[in-house]
Amino acid sequence: MSDAALEVVLAARHVLTPEGMVGPGWLSLSGGRIDAIGSGPPPTDRPRIDLRDQICAPGFVDLHVHGGAGAQVNADTAADAREAVGRIAAFHLTHGTTGLLPTTVSDTPERTLATVAGVVAAIEDEGAARVLGVHLEGPWLAPGRAGAQDRTALRGIDEVEVDRLLEATQGHLRIVTLAPELPGAERLIDRLVAAQAIVSIGHTEADYEVAKGAVERGARHFTHLFNAMPPLSHRRPGPVGVALTESEVAAELIADGLHVHPAMLAIAFAQSERPILITDASAAAGLPEGAMARLGRVEVIVADGAVTLAGDRRTLAGSALTMDAAVRTMVEQAGVGLPEALEAASTTPAAAIGRPDLGRLREGAAADLVVLDEDLVVAATLVGGRALYDRDGTLTGSGSGT
Repeated sequence: MSDAALEVVLAARHVLTPEGMVGPGWLSLSGGRIDAIGSGPPPTDRPRIDLRDQICAPGFVDLHVHGGAGAQVNADTAADAREAVGRIAAFHLTHGTTGLLPTTVSDTPERTLATVAGVVAAIEDEGAARVLGVHLEGPWLAPGRAGAQDRTALRGIDEVEVDRLLEATQGHLRIVTLAPELPGAERLIDRLVAAQAIVSIGHTEADYEVAKGAVERGARHFTHLFNAMPPLSHRRPGPVGVALTESEVAAELIADGLHVHPAMLAIAFAQSERPILITDASAAAGLPEGAMARLGRVEVIVADGAVTLAGDRRTLAGSALTMDAAVRTMVEQAGVGLPEALEAASTTPAAAIGRPDLGRLREGAAADLVVLDEDLVVAATLVGGRALYDRDGTLTGSGSGT
């Protein structure tokens, strides 16, 4: 781990730029930002690190993550939530994530308020992936599509609770997942759009017309497309039909090969103009087979590579996914091109939450990037030009540089 931002030129076999993959390519880092980028031979007037056959790509931006390495976002106190978010951000950093939205699950009003206060406090913390704000997944969800969410914590829309959450998030509420068919949802959508939060349709029984109406009202996001919503049908396209035909919306996809079949992932990438890879990772991500963890107040278990409810092995409960593994799934199983998969893990999610300074390698952007080896496994992760994860020591001293 490097405490100081690198002042160096990185040369690699492939570099993903906004114009596409170039190779060989290079980028110059200074002051925590990218000050130059190009193809062909790198400049010779600055220190250089040769990454050889590796790939430089924008750092991954995960808009939907509940936990990792045994820690979950939901907590009893703000201090506990802040500490847990730090552990989660450190774990996902080692898998190429440079920015994330800690995501709540439905919980009591008291725990939800404490949790979002802790997430907001964690925005100031350094040394791991950036905390980019709050994603509220619930409690305004359809009971029939709750999935692994605690049904006892679901509740109707309450203006007083909305006021308290908006106050607690201090302008850092980035995404709210809700079911648009619930009583009061139209007024809530208006309120959230006015507060500059992204309304995401998810855990819903909505039909095509209701989902389209929510988009027309300002919803711009779909939470883990295909999961916890009516399926796509030729006579009843449902919310999936809206997500795949409305150009202004972004569609989250859990690319672990379990939540969505690779063929459907390929279809979504071909049809959606703004596909976004997420992990939906629970606290069980990074834990061994048979390990137990919690999703909110619900107990979950790692079984056969999946995370399920401990009391119902048929119900997926978040995932054990990491963003680098999601990219590999898209390339190796869904047949999506590497540049497209990387963009869905970085550029598109960053743009969705209004962070054009992240998720792309261009002059002036933050030096948040991931270095992948030929197997698309993370070799290094940089945040603000600091090498916070360096598997082989290439960036921090033991690798070859000139």
